Amino acid sequence: MAQTILVVDDEPHLINLLTSILEQAEYGVITASTGREAITKTREAIPDLILLDVMMPGMDGFETLKQLRQATNTPVIMLTVQASEADRVRGLELGADDYVAKPFSHRELLSRIKAALRRAAMAPTVSSSETVKIDERLTIDFDKREVIVAGNEVKLRPTEYRLLSQLVNNAGRLLTHEALLTRVWGREYRDDTQLLRLYITYLRQKIEIDPAHPKYIFNERGLGYRFADYRAEQQATQPQ
Repeated sequence: MAQTILVVDDEPHLINLLTSILEQAEYGVITASTGREAITKTREAIPDLILLDVMMPGMDGFETLKQLRQATNTPVIMLTVQASEADRVRGLELGADDYVAKPFSHRELLSRIKAALRRAAMAPTVSSSETVKIDERLTIDFDKREVIVAGNEVKLRPTEYRLLSQLVNNAGRLLTHEALLTRVWGREYRDDTQLLRLYITYLRQKIEIDPAHPKYIFNERGLGYRFADYRAEQQATQPQ
């Protein structure tokens, strides 16, 4: 069964172009020309992925994304002529999965779509029956996909969860930038260290006591990241 992509743009010629590209790649396509129409069609059709233009009249792409994220975790790739870092960060903070600047290569767009769909279908990297107690403050229930910090559940976006899973599953080991980017986002992103830094920041803000002085996620400058070796610390504190 073909996967379905919702294309959201107020420019008819771009909708026609994207529809042609996607149908040639054997995706099903539905379209919307406004943010409100996109929200309605997402609820009705439940697409596998959304291509969302930023610059639309009325409800722009950022506000549309904000409302979509209240109802769905469907992967969203933002499309914009403004490829500034500020716009990219804003989109990612609101829950976008990726960002593609216009004009774009057909091959690159399809590659990023495949990567986003692959990530959405990716299974957890840690045993689904395992509950990991890092310390008295942090517990991760991989069966329920819950992260408990100081007794309160902290909501993680799917990408944040996959990144945390990789780090915890390799606690005490250095994971290079390239390894994390490849495992969490796909090989197409193996050089995008800025993206990785951004999501590490998100995770630290959600699980660390003081994100500026982390006790769980450590940076090995120029190399990668390492999660605290909680198993060794727990063994060291056990009575002999």
